[in-house]
Amino acid sequence: MDLDKYIRVIEDFPKEGISFKDVTTLLKEGEAYRYAIKAIADKIRPLDVDVIVGPEARGFIFGAPVAYELGVGFVPVRKPGKLPGETVRYEYQLEYGTDILEIHKDAIKPGARVAMVDDLLATGGTIQSAVKLVESLGGAVVHIGFLIELGFLNGRDRLDGYDVSALIQY
Repeated sequence: MDLDKYIRVIEDFPKEGISFKDVTTLLKEGEAYRYAIKAIADKIRPLDVDVIVGPEARGFIFGAPVAYELGVGFVPVRKPGKLPGETVRYEYQLEYGTDILEIHKDAIKPGARVAMVDDLLATGGTIQSAVKLVESLGGAVVHIGFLIELGFLNGRDRLDGYDVSALIQY
């Protein structure tokens, strides 16, 4: 299936010069959404993972159904103050400042085989930070899967040494 035709491109959003890839147009098409979830899951299935981890918020939209498809659990990575239990956090650099991600301290068992799932790989900062959180808890990241990769932003460079896949390349 040509998933690219289900992605709406909005120029100059959220600011001038950005060519935004809107996944909501794929999400509303049941057959395309189902195909995307199954295709991501099929890349992960042979890796015998214990859990899927997805960063807020679109990582939830893709990661949770991939976990369901594989019959494994799902663990959210969130912005500070959103998780009710004891958390660990990772602060990372943005172009203009910093951001923080958190995960429940008991979310990943040491030695767990983990696949990360998100909607889009751009510069790689968010997913790299989520990977560091998982690894700080003793998890082994065996795959990182995306719906879309913006190859011209070289985000894959930050994930050197990891098994990375994307269904759509720009």
